[in-house]
Amino acid sequence: MSLRACVELKDLQLHTQIGTYAPGACIPDRHLLDITLWVDPSLVLIAVDAMNYVFDYDPLVIEIDRLSEDGHYETQERLLTRIVEACALHPEIELLELYLRKTPVRENSGTLGIRLYVDASTLTEMRKPLTPSA
Repeated sequence: MSLRACVELKDLQLHTQIGTYAPGACIPDRHLLDITLWVDPSLVLIAVDAMNYVFDYDPLVIEIDRLSEDGHYETQERLLTRIVEACALHPEIELLELYLRKTPVRENSGTLGIRLYVDASTLTEMRKPLTPSA
């Protein structure tokens, strides 16, 4: 039997400022994040109901909130990159998928976003310590 497990967070409203808009432009008033964190199934199928047996996602959510409020972003891509970097600090995360979007896009309608999949090898590379050049 093959098992896969993930932790999903959907429709997290971020308190952030992204983009620069011309006068009269439609300015998005909501930025939403979906994030799926693939973890070892042993962190989900547990025999004891205790936090030390699961992946504690609360510190990551707090860090995502901090990053989103960390000043003005010109692009969604930069905020998403910083969120991926924060996820990479958690070795329990094996893969991740993120979807950051803003709404409205035009005349009080539409959603525009970016989706990113990060595989295990990319996370492994991100986790390698930086070594100074000789």
